[in-house]
Amino acid sequence: MSGLTLIKAAAPQARDFTNRRVRKPDGQDEAERLRNRTKSRTRARVEHPFHVLKRLWGFVKVRYRGLAKNANRVFTALAMVNLYMAARRVPALVRP
Repeated sequence: MSGLTLIKAAAPQARDFTNRRVRKPDGQDEAERLRNRTKSRTRARVEHPFHVLKRLWGFVKVRYRGLAKNANRVFTALAMVNLYMAARRVPALVRP
């Protein structure tokens, strides 16, 4: 069974958010370009918090402390990422 078939079996309602490559010599048609742009915007919004967590705060590897402790640490770190990103969006409300 191929990897794509396994994914379809495990998550039949999952949507594919990979951008389509340009294969035509004259470029993409407008509809395909807009679909790729929508997918890119969604992926950027979803992946940015993980960039903050991994690159700015160094949360790349975790020690094995047990599933509950590691899950608690990740949830707390992601909550802090949300606060960090919110403070950057609205600096006047956070800093007097």
